[in-house]
This record gives sequence, C-alpha cells and structure tokens, in this order.
Amino acid sequence: MKQKYIILDRDGVINFDSPDYIKSPDEWEPITNSLKAIKKLTDNNFNIIIISNQSGVDRGLITPLNFIEINSKMITMIEKSGGAISAVLYCPSLPSDNNPNRKPNPGMYFDIAERMNINLPDCYSVGDSPRDIQASLAAGCKPIAVRTGNGSLIEKDNQYNVPIFDDLLDAVDSVVLN
Repeated sequence: MKQKYIILDRDGVINFDSPDYIKSPDEWEPITNSLKAIKKLTDNNFNIIIISNQSGVDRGLITPLNFIEINSKMITMIEKSGGAISAVLYCPSLPSDNNPNRKPNPGMYFDIAERMNINLPDCYSVGDSPRDIQASLAAGCKPIAVRTGNGSLIEKDNQYNVPIFDDLLDAVDSVVLN
C-alpha cells in the first residue's frame, strides 16, 4: 500500500494562535475539532507531519524547555484523541535571518521529504497563513487553507487559488478523504 502524507502547520491550524506567541503548555489550546480531524487522518492511514515557524524561540520568548513541553502537551492530547504524529519540524529563526527552512521558504518540506522518502506532489499541506501556502506551493505540495488562525489573509483575494475551508476537520472531510 502506498504511504499517504499530510503536512500541517501548528499554530492556527491545530491550536489557537496568539500574536504574543504560545509560550507555555498552559497557553496551548486545540482548535475545536482539530484533534478529531487528526484522528480521522490517522484512522485513514495518513502519516501526519507538523511543520512550523517558531521564531519566539530565537526571540527569547520561548525557552527550549517550554517549547519541548508545548509539543509534548500537543502530542499527548493528539494521542489521547486517537491520533498519531509521524514528525514535528520547526524553524526557530527570525524572519530577518532569511533561513531557507523558515516558511515561506520550502526548506523544511524538502528536508522531511528526503528523510521520509515523500513524493511532495502527492502530499497535502494545510496552513492558515500566506507563508504556509507559499511554502507548500514552492515545495510542490497540494496546498489547502483553513480560516482558523490567519486564514482571512488568504481568503481576502485568494491570489493562490487554493481550496479554503472553515477548519481542519472541514478540510479533511471535504478534500483529503474524498
């Protein structure tokens, strides 16, 4: 059976985002139905990869320990809901660093594709911001936008001409599982 992959952004897709960054496990709260969506993906044999910019680390707003604890809380909640995550990649760099791994650059996508032998044109990628869609397109993935988080910035003129859904569960039900 052919392996199926989907890449998810974290903040604004799986959990509520904050303009002040998610700095501790207490601040990490899943978006309604996001854990249910991840369970559905898991039940349908998708390998789920999370790719996220996390400049709060290099800004000194998030300690390395807190970052690990935030992701541990996320993974624990996903697993308790019946979901599974195959990999988590993040880029701690500031936008001004021009790091090739920081979205909208596709470096993290190419990295995980090489490590896991993923054919990116067969891979869905769900994001809530223009930089998620730009990175997905640059990597050759099938981009999907959600209105949670910063999705209104994509929807405003939908210059990327990508499908846009209310949330991750809607995207999974409407596109990924059809």
